[in-house]
Amino acid sequence: MEAEIDRLIAKMSDPNEKEAYFFADKVGKLADESGRDRLIELVKGDQWEVAYLACRALSNSSFNEESLDAIFEAINDKKNRSHQGAFVQVLELFDLSQRFVDIFRVYLFGNFKASTLAKDYLDEVEFDISPRTIRKAEKHWNHYLHNPEDEGSLAIKRMEIEPILLEMRELFSED
Repeated sequence: MEAEIDRLIAKMSDPNEKEAYFFADKVGKLADESGRDRLIELVKGDQWEVAYLACRALSNSSFNEESLDAIFEAINDKKNRSHQGAFVQVLELFDLSQRFVDIFRVYLFGNFKASTLAKDYLDEVEFDISPRTIRKAEKHWNHYLHNPEDEGSLAIKRMEIEPILLEMRELFSED
């Protein structure tokens, strides 16, 4: 099994491999804990294409949820800024119901493509929300308010975010 995972990761990582997606999907289905750890190391690596394929592989693994921390780390890593959208796009293969704050943060601070995709997730995913989730989101929102990219984006994001936060607060209000 270990040798097969090694072979698949090598094929997936080969820049000349035309079927890299196929090998990524296959290694994901076979990955055990050791394979998961190796894929997570690739997600954290310096080759964004291989990191993206490793994310795809992890989406097909039984370690879907526990892989998300590494993927969000890659999304927020400055070295991946120009490829951030690709990493956010691969999130569609994961269960994001527990990841409102992470998606919210990408919406606020991501590049254009990442932010646009994150907004789609905010609109479409049914998140599990708690008072703690709201407090964390408000913390990121307040940070953004004091460090906006520009005034135009601040106005747009204010129109999008404030109703979301209000609606979430109302879920837990004591009427």
